[in-house]
Amino acid sequence: MVRVLGYFRDGKNFAEPVGEIELDADTEARIAELGISRRGLLTSLAGMASLMALPQSIIPAMAQTVVSPKKPSVVYMSFQECTGCLESMVNSFAFRGGASIENLLLNIISLDYQETLMAAAGAQAEEQLANATATPNGYVLVVDGSIPQIANSGFFVSGGRSGVERFRAAAQNALAIVPVGTCASFGGLPKADPNPTGAVSIRTLMTQLGISKPLINVPGCPPIPEVITGTILYYLTKGLPSLDSLKRPKIYYGETVHDECYREEYFEDGPRVAVFDDKAARFGGCLIDMGCKGPVTHNACSTIKWNQGVSFPMMAGHGCIGCAEPDFWDRLNINGKKGFYQRLAPGSFDD
Repeated sequence: MVRVLGYFRDGKNFAEPVGEIELDADTEARIAELGISRRGLLTSLAGMASLMALPQSIIPAMAQTVVSPKKPSVVYMSFQECTGCLESMVNSFAFRGGASIENLLLNIISLDYQETLMAAAGAQAEEQLANATATPNGYVLVVDGSIPQIANSGFFVSGGRSGVERFRAAAQNALAIVPVGTCASFGGLPKADPNPTGAVSIRTLMTQLGISKPLINVPGCPPIPEVITGTILYYLTKGLPSLDSLKRPKIYYGETVHDECYREEYFEDGPRVAVFDDKAARFGGCLIDMGCKGPVTHNACSTIKWNQGVSFPMMAGHGCIGCAEPDFWDRLNINGKKGFYQRLAPGSFDD
């Protein structure tokens, strides 16, 4: 019997038994060979399936994928970023109960290139990148950070090549491209006004370069680690997920942060927080008047949460800053003002 711990969606507690799960003999043998806890693995996958609104019947296929001896190749390239997205992914533990799907993913994929994690540097690193990207449709390209649109601008040069040149070379043989973080997905902070480097999103650059590949945006500053790894796992198991108009997986970005926020019940009739640490704040009142961008931000912060499902910004008493949306830094709020603490403009959400 497998039990999923600590996740809620649509008001349902997924901390319920999901029944016996049968695996084929090869998968069972592979789990034993890897020395992985069968219970821990299935608990993690059951939790991941629940988060993605997938049926329990998908779990054996997911298990087969993650323990397959043939590791799918992943090339992870960083451009104009702060390394926060990579930190989010590798330092996370997905589910209460001890299992870590993220660390497991680092073991079951072949991470063939990542500047921060790999030992190689200089010419060796460039050779490794060339080898890892030589096979047509042989790898998933994960991209972290935005890229200056003009190749010879002088901004972002690595290995003697501009960001545009490095991305174009790596993208041409990729099976799919996954921009991770708001910088890669929408330009993020490097693209904020006045955008001194001419930064653009990966999607914009692909259009400019005429690159046509499956694209899955995973925005956030940083993205929730379970969303990063869940998206990769979904693609490896079932192919492209259903995407919204901004190329975000609907399974994680289909609802706003406000929709599932526990403070939402005080949105209409109050209490609403007027000053941080006032009586309404201590009561858990709605943060909309403090500039919360939850009603216009599509993300899973209020369902999956952070740090093993412990909390999210509103639980800590701070409003959503809208980091999973395009141009969140430059959003014009009430009276045409920018700023995280400026109230949303009337008409920009269902007030």
